[in-house]
Amino acid sequence: MKLLVGISRVLVGVLFIFSGFIKLNDPLGFSYKLQEYFSPEVLGLEFLVPYSLVIAIILVVFELVVGIMILIGYLPKFTVWSLLLMIVFFTFLTFYSAYFNKVTDCGCFGDAIPLTPWQSFIKDVILLIFILILFFNRKLITPVLNPISHRWIIFLSFMLSFWFCYHVLMHLPVLDFRAYKIGNNIPELMEVPEDAQKAVYEYEWTFLHNGEEVTVTTDGSYPNQEGEFVEVQTTMVEEGYVPPIQDFEIEKDGEVMTSQILNAEKLFMVVAYDLSHTEQEGFKAIQKLAAEADEKGYKVVGLTASNDADQEKIINKFKLDFEFYQVDKKVLQTIVRSNPGLLVLESGTITQKKHWFDAEDIKL
Repeated sequence: MKLLVGISRVLVGVLFIFSGFIKLNDPLGFSYKLQEYFSPEVLGLEFLVPYSLVIAIILVVFELVVGIMILIGYLPKFTVWSLLLMIVFFTFLTFYSAYFNKVTDCGCFGDAIPLTPWQSFIKDVILLIFILILFFNRKLITPVLNPISHRWIIFLSFMLSFWFCYHVLMHLPVLDFRAYKIGNNIPELMEVPEDAQKAVYEYEWTFLHNGEEVTVTTDGSYPNQEGEFVEVQTTMVEEGYVPPIQDFEIEKDGEVMTSQILNAEKLFMVVAYDLSHTEQEGFKAIQKLAAEADEKGYKVVGLTASNDADQEKIINKFKLDFEFYQVDKKVLQTIVRSNPGLLVLESGTITQKKHWFDAEDIKL
């Protein structure tokens, strides 16, 4: 049993540390995921949405530190109770998401390892088993270091975690796992290759024949079946190729401008998903940078999900000499974890991406 406890301790500790660090690298991304859970369509906890970032930070820091605590054997009773309560809550959440098909990606490992709801649930059930082993054998959890050093290790873990979190919030995630990372070509990632695998569907046709319902299954062709047609149900048997970037569409006055903008040889892009809640201090630096980009032959555009009134307000306040185009809010939040954020593209390839706080680091 001691060996099993040791294995469980290492697996649980490493997994909690890894999961916590991945989310700590991108706390804004995790807060967006929490907002999905808090929405009326899922848990109906809309009052928590304004506090989603604070909740995200507290959760991921605690997750990471508890992982360290179980590894070093610090406060075993408190640690295993914390682990058990967390995993029970997350198991319920992932089951609810999977069963009712509410949230398609739990965000357990951020964008590094996307998991389907059922994969997340299975992962949590396995973790729950290991944590129960630790819970019922907590007396076998012994310190691996001098107990005097434990408090300092945990204190430093908290301090370093909060410092790292502050760093990525004031700049950008250190590790970028999204499709919009530096070096990626957006138009290429939107294309579906000619030889790409097509989705496979199964069609169940229902007919009424001699007073009884008859069901015939085909791959899409209309069946040779006598009787009156009732209905057809379609089921995806095998998913086809899905491009990494699917819903990036730039519009202006109802006209799609995606290709015209992304194919520009030199493009300076200002991304602000919500202009009514944007950090306006960032536009002071953007004003100067946009003028410089224009002088050097860059096409300068703003991308936002905000309405025309909010656009005009920002343009007039900071005397901006470029237009804003409409893009889906969720897409903009995925592109850059900053409001506003800055990107430089060359023929559709992202060459630079910065938080507004680092606007001076943009090289044109």
